[in-house]
Amino acid sequence: MEAAGLGTFMISACTFGVILEHPASPVHQAIPFPIVRRVLMGVAMGLTAIGIIYSPWGKQSGAHLNPSVTLTFFRLGKIAAWDAFFYIAAQFTGGIMGVLMISTLIGAWLTNPAVRFVATVPGAKIPVAFIAEAVISFLLMLTVLFASNTRNIARYTGVFAGMLVATYITLEAPISGMSMNPARTFGSAFSAQIWTALWLYFVAPPLGMLLASEAFARLGDGRRVQCAKLHHDNDKRCIFRCGYASMV
Repeated sequence: MEAAGLGTFMISACTFGVILEHPASPVHQAIPFPIVRRVLMGVAMGLTAIGIIYSPWGKQSGAHLNPSVTLTFFRLGKIAAWDAFFYIAAQFTGGIMGVLMISTLIGAWLTNPAVRFVATVPGAKIPVAFIAEAVISFLLMLTVLFASNTRNIARYTGVFAGMLVATYITLEAPISGMSMNPARTFGSAFSAQIWTALWLYFVAPPLGMLLASEAFARLGDGRRVQCAKLHHDNDKRCIFRCGYASMV
C-alpha cells in the first residue's frame, strides 16, 4: 500500500509536470507565467496527496509515503523496527516503479529538459537549498504531529498536509526543488539519471522532521504522540503502537 501510494503520487507528478511544463503542451503555451503554472502544479499535487491519504489504502497504511516520516515515527517509538524497514523499502520501490510505469506511456515527453522526469534539483546554492528543505520538512512534520494528536482536528491532518504541499510547490520549489522525500527524489533521479546533490534530499528532510519531533515534545503541552497514521478516524486495522483509542 505504501509502494502504491508513492507510485501513484509519482505518476501524478510526472503527468502534471508534462501538462504544465512541456513546451509543446497546449496548457503550457496558454499559461506563460511560471508562478501560475506552479500554483496549478501545487493544487494538483496537494489534491493528489489528500486523495492518497484518505483513500482506503492510505487509511490502512497510515500514508507515510516518505522515509523521513517513517523514520520520525520510528524515533518517536510508534513503529517497530521491522515495520519501519519494510515501509522505507516499499516507499523507494514505489517511487521508482511509479516513474517507470508512466514512462512506458509518455516517456518521450518526460525526457524533455523542461520536465526531466520531474527531478528535484537545487535552484539555489546548496547551503540555501539544504536549509529550505530542512525548514519545509520541519514545518510539515510539526503540523502533522500537532494535528494528528489534537482530538478535534485529527481527522483533518491529511488536508493540512496537502495544503502545505501545494504551498511549498508554489513558493519554495524554485529554491530546492521541493522534495521533502528521499524516495520521491530517488524515483525521479533513477529514471532521469540526474544525481545532482542527491545527498541533500537524503539528509535535509529527515533532519528537519526529526527536529520537528523534538520541538513537538517541548511545545506539545503534554500531548503524547498517539499513532503513526496521518488519518486514524476509520475502521482500518492499525499495525502501530497505537494509543488513539485513549485520545478519543
